[in-house]
Amino acid sequence: MLAAYAARLAPDDPLSALEVGERPEPVPRDGWTTVTVRAASINHHDLWSLRGQGLSADALPMTLGCDAAGIDEDGAEVVVHAVISDDAWRGDETLDPRRSLLSERHQGTFAERVTVPRRNVLPKPPELSFEQAACLPTAWLTAYRMLFTRGDVKPGMTVLVQGAGGGVATALIVLGSASGVRVWVTSRSEDKRRQALQLGAEQAFQPGARLPERVDAVMETVGRATWGHSVRALKPGGSLVISGITSGDPTPAEMTRVFFLQLSVIGSTMGTRDELERLMRFCVERDIRPLIHGTLPLSQAREGLRTMLEGEFVGKLVLTS
Repeated sequence: MLAAYAARLAPDDPLSALEVGERPEPVPRDGWTTVTVRAASINHHDLWSLRGQGLSADALPMTLGCDAAGIDEDGAEVVVHAVISDDAWRGDETLDPRRSLLSERHQGTFAERVTVPRRNVLPKPPELSFEQAACLPTAWLTAYRMLFTRGDVKPGMTVLVQGAGGGVATALIVLGSASGVRVWVTSRSEDKRRQALQLGAEQAFQPGARLPERVDAVMETVGRATWGHSVRALKPGGSLVISGITSGDPTPAEMTRVFFLQLSVIGSTMGTRDELERLMRFCVERDIRPLIHGTLPLSQAREGLRTMLEGEFVGKLVLTS
């Protein structure tokens, strides 16, 4: 079957580690099932894997991809939950110390077929296309958990989203505004600020800009480049929810301001199967859909990952097979 996979690890040139070609058909283990992939979305995680972050050389070759929507063995339309917990784990699977994502220890979704635990297969709402549904399990689920589970954001609050263009950021804008939250964003790009406003953000600012007022919560995925601004943007008692540090660890950590203003710094990672179910229902009931920047066939996975690497896009990139 056709697949896009990491054949080697290349920290400085991730695309050189990518191969697109034939791979063996997956064989499901006990308790697992095979899904025929119709759509799979691209995430920064795929570039990190090619660089060797979270993927070891002894796991190669490794098919990339965390997210998928497709057809199960019974002919039903399904969405794949990307977090693989230990068989013995009970409760929030994101807290399982043995958890992994598809494409870390188990072959991923950038393939014509993928095997996953049966518990990780959810019915796809008919209102969502395969391409739309494939955007939800990583970026949109991460945003959902950041806002509503870890951030405990309520309608009427003001939230700042640092960096307005990627999949998590656009999901934060759409989900937040659809739930009655006042969403502000930052971006270096005038075009991305404009598109953020079209997605539902109330105001858009240059990075580091002085805000009209302090906010209830900041959604942080950038790290070092925006951390100081994020801490200073919060009102006393506010919350900073962090799910990524694409620009590196923050230095300094602004700890004096954190304790003096009683700020909460909250980590957030992915989401649970139950949260994914609620997210899909929320999208259907509020008639909101992921913004898809572009769709490419699986055979052109390299072009999709190059676009991700260059960063000149807004929303999600999706591969179809």
